[in-house]
Amino acid sequence: MKQIFVVVLVAFAANCWAQNDANLGIIPAPLSVKKAKGKFTINPETNFIIDSPAHKAVILLKEYLRKNGYSNGVVDMNTMSRKQGPIKNSILIQTNFKGNTAPEGYELKATDDQVVLNGRGPGLFYGVQTLIQMITPEKMGFATIPCGEIKDEPRFRYRGMHLDVARHFFDVDFVKKYIDVMAMYKLNNFHWHLTDDQGWRIEIKKYPKLTAVGSNRAQTKVGNFSGNNLDLYDNTPYGGFYTQDQIKEVVAYAKERYINIIPEIEMPGHAAAAIAAYPVLSCDPSKNYKVSETWGVVTDVFCPTDTTFRVLFDILDEVMDIFPGKYIHIGGDECPKDAWKASTFCQNLIARESLRDENGLQSYFIQKIERHLNASGRSMIGWDEILEGGLAQNATVMSWRGETGGIAAAQLNHDVIMTPGSGGLYFDHAQGKSALEPLSIGGNAPLAKTYAYDPVPAELTPDQQKHIVGVQANLWTEYIATPAKAEYMLLPRMLALAEVAWTPKAAKDYDNFSKGRIPRHLAMLEGKGYNYRVPEALGVSDTTLKGGEFRFDLSPTVEGGKVFYTIDGYTPRETDMWVNGRLNVNVPVGRAIDLQTTVISPAGKRSNVVKTTLDNGK
Repeated sequence: MKQIFVVVLVAFAANCWAQNDANLGIIPAPLSVKKAKGKFTINPETNFIIDSPAHKAVILLKEYLRKNGYSNGVVDMNTMSRKQGPIKNSILIQTNFKGNTAPEGYELKATDDQVVLNGRGPGLFYGVQTLIQMITPEKMGFATIPCGEIKDEPRFRYRGMHLDVARHFFDVDFVKKYIDVMAMYKLNNFHWHLTDDQGWRIEIKKYPKLTAVGSNRAQTKVGNFSGNNLDLYDNTPYGGFYTQDQIKEVVAYAKERYINIIPEIEMPGHAAAAIAAYPVLSCDPSKNYKVSETWGVVTDVFCPTDTTFRVLFDILDEVMDIFPGKYIHIGGDECPKDAWKASTFCQNLIARESLRDENGLQSYFIQKIERHLNASGRSMIGWDEILEGGLAQNATVMSWRGETGGIAAAQLNHDVIMTPGSGGLYFDHAQGKSALEPLSIGGNAPLAKTYAYDPVPAELTPDQQKHIVGVQANLWTEYIATPAKAEYMLLPRMLALAEVAWTPKAAKDYDNFSKGRIPRHLAMLEGKGYNYRVPEALGVSDTTLKGGEFRFDLSPTVEGGKVFYTIDGYTPRETDMWVNGRLNVNVPVGRAIDLQTTVISPAGKRSNVVKTTLDNGK
């Protein structure tokens, strides 16, 4: 075999991209960026001059400076003795400025002498997040900001991320960490899935059994539903819930980051945990019920009796007392009609109310709940099944079963949030070849698929398209039991979601995103203690290439990481050769070898191994 040699380029590929990045390294990419030559240098004498010291954005900035070892002065502009012209070596952050920006918009201009950031309300907060992303530390107390001008505002007003805590419970500290990473990337709605068949996770003081009974299951299904795991359970009790005080704490925490929390209380289906606590809510109170120990759809659903509605209204009243936001999510999905079909009460109700069938009964149920929410000044969101039997009058539809439900709702002039699993927005799906990924619910939603999604269907007219108010990704946790796995499934796909939600469609560029900006952001997230999936090395793919001479330009997908490789048939690891740059491989005639590569981050996180077969056979 001819000699195999490596040429290491002087500059890492990721750094080359960063230097030439049209988006200045910012995720999500701004509406408008004008690059300029030079950079602003932060040194110990640089002052941060603020005209609104109590603003949430200023509090965020001060915390960033403290945690990262900067001792720069933060000066209240209102205490300065006289008006001055541009102050050199300063970063000016102001809400009182000439001109207008969108409510969530901001403007940032960086020159060699000064950085000026203008914005109001959430716009200033997002501007500070951008400013923080632009800061490149050099040495203790010193950093640089690239020169340029940014004008920015979001594409969609609803930019959401979901977390299911019913299947597996995540404590308050993790929920705050989840909210933190949402705020970094300008997401503004946290959809908190608090109840389901497998657990009721919110304290309701009027009905204590909801948590005393409904938050605990006797055991949990292990693995998937095939092969040796068919009937495997862990035989371990599982539980957990949030007190109302804890929820108020999280709501306040999110508010400081301009994130609204949308609680989800599932009805009329996915109600097994509630019915186990209060069988009177079912269509047959004489039966024995239990909190579900496995996944899938359960036939135990709320019965639409006066008692059930009274209890649900009481529950929703307590929910509305602790969640001040506009929206309350009532689920509405996957509601089997078996119990209603078998119920004399339900059949008589269908006849008395002149309902078409059980789908009409579901619509009756949903509309009654909506009227109660509307009377309290709130708006209802439901999954697209709430369309069945006729849509509630003012409901917002969350379209998850593809886009069909969302399109139908928009055509009826209802607001829509797109969140289809088919669009790469179900983050419980695998991120690559399933055999190499942790156990998941199935499907395949790699980073590129999430990034490529466009929430606005071409089938809609321009007026109907206005009803697409935003986009959301969902993290269901049947197969996600730990914070480390939740973060692995969330990141970096959430960064792609952020760009889908914020950046104009015409400004999106996957190569720029994945090669130029993701490596730096993953290194930053690693430094903040987040787990994530390390994308495979840039420059190779799982494929077979024909020929005898090959050249690969390899680079890591995490800044500071390395690409390790083998050609001897063994799995690459940190003990093997590594390369950042050009790798030339010559394969003798009649032979085939496997080039195997993996990325290892500075903290030791590893990508999946990519095997590229190089075949020089005749």
